[in-house]
Amino acid sequence: MNPALLLAAILREPARAETLTAPEWTALFAVARAEQLIGTLAHRIEGLRMPPAAARLVQDAIASAGQGRTAALWEAEMARRALAALDMPVVLLKGTAYAAAGLSPSTGRSIGDLDILVPRVRIEEAEAALLAAGWEWVKPDPYDDAYYRQWMHELPPLIHRERDRMIDVHHTILPLTARIRPDAEGLLADSVALENGLRILSPQDMICHAAAHLFADGDLAGGMRNLWDIHCLFSEFGTEGLEARAAHHGLGAAVARAARQANHLYGTPIPEIWRVWDSLDPLFVRRLTARDGWGRPTRKLTQLGFYVRSHWLRMPPLMLARHLWIKWRKGYRPA
Repeated sequence: MNPALLLAAILREPARAETLTAPEWTALFAVARAEQLIGTLAHRIEGLRMPPAAARLVQDAIASAGQGRTAALWEAEMARRALAALDMPVVLLKGTAYAAAGLSPSTGRSIGDLDILVPRVRIEEAEAALLAAGWEWVKPDPYDDAYYRQWMHELPPLIHRERDRMIDVHHTILPLTARIRPDAEGLLADSVALENGLRILSPQDMICHAAAHLFADGDLAGGMRNLWDIHCLFSEFGTEGLEARAAHHGLGAAVARAARQANHLYGTPIPEIWRVWDSLDPLFVRRLTARDGWGRPTRKLTQLGFYVRSHWLRMPPLMLARHLWIKWRKGYRPA
């Protein structure tokens, strides 16, 4: 079995892990680590019968995920303090949002950068406050800085000089040059307050954002973890009102594809109307599962195609050609 499909199968039915051979255990952990699903997997299979070495890896992964969760929530608190005086809505996104709200995708989840959403008209205030609180620029290149500010859905990334943690400050969820233009004001208006004053997206918007990030913007790198988020959100919140909300944001196709792919890999319960595959769905599965038994990326041509697709979705053809040419001249090559 393809190692990534093996990971999906064990996440879907953890008891199957008890029948794995030694090489399959190796492949399972290697792919889970590569896809940043090692903590999630560990929580799913904890307590099952397994080799002692696998049991030790499980306990280490659970402990590491717990430390990562604590660090992510502390970073959110630091951002809250830095922005508190501005009295603006600050919406947590992605992994930190799941952890702060205690949602099911947060169990064992690897959490990277802190992602927040603020009103576009006040993003310069947020930027100034974060810089004053110790964050610094990651992108020194003038082209990259201008590209982010003019065309992207976020500021250039910032990193804290003491804690070495990054923050991405968004004003919407897709680039301004993208063909799809979600309702950023609606995302803020319908967001839900947490006890500490920070906010998270509404359940429907959370699913829309996860689907947009995976299928309407990125090249599907790390896609199995993001698709697991979607699986958990579907399982936790259901689909009531989702179709209309996705259509409102222009994300109906992305949400439907997310539903189909999650159902295929993880058995996510979805409405029958979303189960009909289109001609591209097998290609998406091929990209999502492009790992060998050591967790290394495979199917380089497929990856390259999705890399180009991600940029094609982000910007018009002439802008895309210019951007890729500039990045190529500067020495950037897709992994």
